[in-house]
Amino acid sequence: MDLQKIGTFLKALRKEKELTQEQLAETLNVSRRTVSRWETGSNLPDLDLLMEMADLYQVDLRELLNGERKNEQMNEELKETVMQVAAYSSAEKQRSARVVRIYFVLGILALIAHAALNALDSESVFWFDFLKGAAFGTALAAMVLGILYTTGAMMKIQAFKMRLAGKAREEKA
Repeated sequence: MDLQKIGTFLKALRKEKELTQEQLAETLNVSRRTVSRWETGSNLPDLDLLMEMADLYQVDLRELLNGERKNEQMNEELKETVMQVAAYSSAEKQRSARVVRIYFVLGILALIAHAALNALDSESVFWFDFLKGAAFGTALAAMVLGILYTTGAMMKIQAFKMRLAGKAREEKA
């Protein structure tokens, strides 16, 4: 934070309002010397006074702390950045929803297959029991993967794997 820049900005704002240091000091219930210290950059007003000054000068608190007004170019750049982030987030959510739907559809199909195999009530044959177990295991795995994916744990696991892969490459080098 550049106190000199903030002080210069505070002084310019006071002059725009055609206030003297004494008048501003009276308005804010501080001494004229305190206002002078703010404007020379030797001190910074307390947060409650900064908020009061932002209202008085009709500027954003961030503008006061940056020591300059927001310009249109900054607003346009910020707007463009926010739109890009929103588009990325929307695409990411759609992809996540698609993956979760696939997991749960796979799980439902596997449960239906398991129920159908149980309903056949056939003799205990290895391949038949294997299919029933595989159907149940697939359903269970699909649900667990769906839960891991929706809670964000899958992303953490993937990041951990990438770190491990990076370390393995470093060790080989």
